[in-house]
Amino acid sequence: MNKITAFFVVFAVLFLTSCTGRMTLENNNANAPVSVVDERTTSILSMTETQPDKTSPLTKRKILAPSVFTVNDPNNSRGIPTERIEHSFGVAKNGTPHQNSVGAQNFFESKGYKAVCYDTKSTKKVLYLTFDCGWENGYTGKVLDVLKEKQVPAAFFCTLEHIKSSPDLIARMINEGHIVGNHSANHPNFAEIDRQHMADEILECDNYLRSNYGYTSNFFRFPEGCYTENALELVGSMGYTSVFWSCAYADWDVNAAKGGGYALKTVTSRLHPGAIILLHSVSPDNAEALAEIIDFARQSGYEFKSLTEYNM
Repeated sequence: MNKITAFFVVFAVLFLTSCTGRMTLENNNANAPVSVVDERTTSILSMTETQPDKTSPLTKRKILAPSVFTVNDPNNSRGIPTERIEHSFGVAKNGTPHQNSVGAQNFFESKGYKAVCYDTKSTKKVLYLTFDCGWENGYTGKVLDVLKEKQVPAAFFCTLEHIKSSPDLIARMINEGHIVGNHSANHPNFAEIDRQHMADEILECDNYLRSNYGYTSNFFRFPEGCYTENALELVGSMGYTSVFWSCAYADWDVNAAKGGGYALKTVTSRLHPGAIILLHSVSPDNAEALAEIIDFARQSGYEFKSLTEYNM
């Protein structure tokens, strides 16, 4: 075999190998982010074959390039506190936030963390309505119907499982002007995982939204409301605002539903200026009472705002 023939044989082998690898990638959703680095010292780097004119069939938005982030100080050599903190909001009464919420907000602001549990800056009676969405129980559509009828903006903090399993609902949230917040990919306790794992959880969720819905937001909610100062710093360094709450009740247990009247009385009794309200979309009580909650709040002089209007 002469040199020229050998050259073409090698070229042919390399070409076929390349094509085979490409076909395998395409058969496994070529537009999904692909991990090319996993050394646990930098964040997962995501790459995709960019198609500038490609749009999401769900939202009709242009597909966004994947987010790439390198974790600063992955081993926490600065010694940022890692003690577990469980967000405690207390029960607001008489239009005044509980001292637990006041203390939490003072802590965030004094430490310079990009985090909020209620609005201390607005001079008006504003409210921010938020929902946690870990799974679908058949009530989110009704919630969206009420929000559309009442012209109220909301933020839905969704896990990746919910985003994947309920594409029409997620698209509707986006198309109707609501925020789809990041609630992580797998809902781990952020007080128990390292900085790299935290970043990967957030990136996986965000990049799925980008590649399938042409959407991204910069609001994050900690699973279970558990965090550390180390976690707050990491999330803030990624450009996210951590959103907690100052008004809520135990509505997440669908086996303990008490009816719309109970939800109405409980939520409205805990309202206060600047409140960030946390509700769970799986609750039949919330779906039943939401319209009345909104009407009561407005009759009491409150105005519903989007988190995008909050002045950080």
